[in-house]
Amino acid sequence: MPSPASRRRLRRGLIGVGAVLLVAGGLVAFVLLHAPGNVSHPNVQFTPPPATSTTTSSSTTAAHRSRPRLDTFVWPWYGFDAGRTRDFSPAGRLKPPFHRGWSFDAGALLEFPPVIWHGTMFMLGDDGVVSAIRTANGRPLWRRKVGTLAAASPAVDGADRLIVLPVLSVHGSLPGGGQFVAVSMRTGRILWSHPIAPGTESSPIIAGHTTYFGDQGGTLHALRLRDGHEFWTYHASGAIKGGPALASGVLYFGDYAGRVYAVRAATGHEVWAVGTNGARYGFGSGQFYATPAVAFGRVYIGNTDGRVYSFAARNGTLAWATGTGAYVYASAAVTDAPGLGPTVYVGSYDGYLYAFNARTGSVRWRHNAGGKISGAASIIANVVYYSALRIRATDGLDATTGRTVFHFGDGDFSAAIADDHALYVDGYSSVVQFLPGSLPRAHPHPSRPRHRLTQRRRVTPHRAARHRSVRRGSHRRVTQRRA
Repeated sequence: MPSPASRRRLRRGLIGVGAVLLVAGGLVAFVLLHAPGNVSHPNVQFTPPPATSTTTSSSTTAAHRSRPRLDTFVWPWYGFDAGRTRDFSPAGRLKPPFHRGWSFDAGALLEFPPVIWHGTMFMLGDDGVVSAIRTANGRPLWRRKVGTLAAASPAVDGADRLIVLPVLSVHGSLPGGGQFVAVSMRTGRILWSHPIAPGTESSPIIAGHTTYFGDQGGTLHALRLRDGHEFWTYHASGAIKGGPALASGVLYFGDYAGRVYAVRAATGHEVWAVGTNGARYGFGSGQFYATPAVAFGRVYIGNTDGRVYSFAARNGTLAWATGTGAYVYASAAVTDAPGLGPTVYVGSYDGYLYAFNARTGSVRWRHNAGGKISGAASIIANVVYYSALRIRATDGLDATTGRTVFHFGDGDFSAAIADDHALYVDGYSSVVQFLPGSLPRAHPHPSRPRHRLTQRRRVTPHRAARHRSVRRGSHRRVTQRRA
């Protein structure tokens, strides 16, 4: 029989265990009650697309195609337009099937896509080398090393005939001691450079004679394009990894402190700044790595807390936040999709590409990518192109249904860009051109007698059908091996 002292110790132990269980249960209950879930406020400011937007854009593209000798097409920076929507839907003729044109090996990881200016493509590899090539034939024009580490897209300024490039490092393989560089579009000669001590991987944007970008130290910069003179700076609460988007004279961006900002492009004055509480069970903020997209009066941006956010562009009011279950590093692509309406497309580390209702945040459809998605999607001729990490593939999905309509066996981060004539897929270290239509059928040999060709056509219907089936199957296999 236990002594009175032993019984007292046992009672105290049981009481202690009960207290611990009670506190733990309370914490679990608190977390479950306060953990962030999906949020939707569809009545927050939203601007529906004009009914004639697609028709107007298509006519512009048709005008470009009517003058094939003068290539005036521009994909000037990361995200295509000032709102960074990555939407080139009016390119109606650039739909699968495609056949391969040229390919260009940059010799280094292409983490971010190239840009295009009047028939010339400019790309910045992770090794800090910028290359210029002809879009017509893939012929290299020049190469210039501007640093030792880079992870961004360049931006082109046609007025001053220069390209601006963010650099993470000039002398080493780790971020720090970077610079922002301007080089000549024609020769690649360095025109000026601006030191950025923390380094920068923020893809720049240009408006007028000014370029805007962020840096690892949390500073947003406004530099004069002509000579790199700094007009103003704005200091955020954390590192600015993504590039700023621009709409109605306001710059929008996120930082690693989990805040989203709106700043006047002319002065650098803050319009609004809002935070999130989606990480660590609602006790903190996730990080904004992605470049935002601005459309329909909203700002769309993914977060490492696993959610995609939509804010009112005017005042920063939260419109919706929808979870994916894993990090969202990828930037969003936004369009007025046929049959769906305004839609946001973004990939997640959970291995899915999502199509969200741009107004409410509800999931229209999702597609299993087979691997984590880190890079941004692009919308070209109503096909959504994306790449998945480590499986080295780029796929194109019908923007309305999510059905796969294109596949290419290379890609990791960025997916594709385009001009009026071709699709350009950004592989792991190379860019590949794809031209509309299937490969043309081979012509008979000139020396072959015509009657032999006639005899080949005079086969039984059964044998002819079998012959066509074998040829088509063989062509598909060859195409896949080339990819």
